[in-house]
Amino acid sequence: MVRGLQEPRFDTAPTPRGYTTKHAELALEFASGYHLIPDPWQANVVRSWLRKGKDGLWCASTWAVSVPRQNGKNGGLEIVELYLMVALELKILHTSHLLGSARKAFKRLMHFFGTQKNDPQAKYPELNALVKEVRKTNGQEAIELYNGGLIELGARTGGAGRGSSFDVLVIDEAQEYEEDEQEALEPTISASPSGDPVTIYMGTPPREISERGAPFMKVRNGAITGEDKRVAWVEHSAVGDVDSMTEADLKLFVADRKHWAESNPALGRRITQRTIEGEHSRWSPRSFARERLNMWPEPASLESAIPKKAWDARRLAEVPEDWPLAAFGLDMNPERTAITLAAAAWAPDGVHVELVDTDDNDVRFDEMLSEQIVEWLWKRCKRRIPVVLDAYTPARSLEPLLKKRKMKVFVLGPAELSQACGGLYDAVTKDRSMTHFGQEHLDVSIAGAVKEKFGKGGAWKWNRRDFSVDLTPTMAATCAHFGAVKFGRRPTVNDDDEQSSSEGEVEVF
Repeated sequence: MVRGLQEPRFDTAPTPRGYTTKHAELALEFASGYHLIPDPWQANVVRSWLRKGKDGLWCASTWAVSVPRQNGKNGGLEIVELYLMVALELKILHTSHLLGSARKAFKRLMHFFGTQKNDPQAKYPELNALVKEVRKTNGQEAIELYNGGLIELGARTGGAGRGSSFDVLVIDEAQEYEEDEQEALEPTISASPSGDPVTIYMGTPPREISERGAPFMKVRNGAITGEDKRVAWVEHSAVGDVDSMTEADLKLFVADRKHWAESNPALGRRITQRTIEGEHSRWSPRSFARERLNMWPEPASLESAIPKKAWDARRLAEVPEDWPLAAFGLDMNPERTAITLAAAAWAPDGVHVELVDTDDNDVRFDEMLSEQIVEWLWKRCKRRIPVVLDAYTPARSLEPLLKKRKMKVFVLGPAELSQACGGLYDAVTKDRSMTHFGQEHLDVSIAGAVKEKFGKGGAWKWNRRDFSVDLTPTMAATCAHFGAVKFGRRPTVNDDDEQSSSEGEVEVF
């Protein structure tokens, strides 16, 4: 019988000189008095989270646990919530993605405190005696204690906690947590009554890299790479890089029961081997890796791919107006609310790239219709100047309209995108053949761009360091630069092509 390992793969709890786990031991002892006996791995979560420094403040301001479903992550949280409410008199806002999940947590807490004030059926009368109110309003359940301790529970979509102040914010089902929810919820602990706010994240890997789950991935990246020193991150997962595996390699990997034990500490306790065998036979290898082995995308390096010193060295104070236009690059944000254009021009010793200034001449691409954008490009490109975009950008919605005009449109697949990213990187850091104009949006985007490997070999593409980075300027500049180098044609003195001055020179966009 395979049994789950109790030691986590990652445990990043801060260990400053003189720190204490006194509160963790008291919390475990308190919970045991109410028959809440943790597994060893759950006790480890409590000890990682409840650490205080010599200054009396929590060592970590963010506590997190990631473990596959049904392993019992809520068991450790219940120990912590009980102790924080009863012993430390703190106020907790417990949120879930789904209302049903919040209700389940509320029912578990009523098991300890009772279903109402002065509940004659309360299992633990001494805890029920602390209860000032049990609120069962649909979607806004709460238990308030006479000592000031409080827990409110609700779904994030239902506006949980708005207008109130708390000491602890719990983000359950964090793989579904989005930035707009984060913006609404985190201010609820900004004015923490205790002066020492904490955010708790609990969940599994997001299904895909997108806005959903972005805050959770950012916390993990900061913890795993060591960039964020105030995160107590505990993770049980299989040791391996799912992104670098072929489908055949992944199929063999997920069949290895050693990896089942690495990622499921409750295996042989509350999860049976037979249950996992059934999941393995029904799920795809990639789904099994994510859902049962808790395998995350490898965290991107938090260092910028292009060093600031190298980028700044390629900045020009001004650009001559007679440099011929070479190519345009396009990208669009995922929400499809704004398009970013970059223009490449032929410089004497290389290629110059800059973003199109959308504020000049009353041109705003976040307000223009597709037909207007195409018309704007047609006036400047005709059938001579290449227009380049990534195969996976939402800007591909413009492709049919551009091709209808018989313009030179090039869509970069994975191999060419890797070449384009590497080409821009080399042009800045090695060849020093690319220049730019020092535009803030492009500068900030480049500073937030990191390398993300894909496929086999050394292929890589741009990714953003975190979800606050707007990568569209970097992608547009990359496409424009590649369009000039790969698809453009540098004009010669005896060029017989007929072109207007508006086609042959860089305009002040």
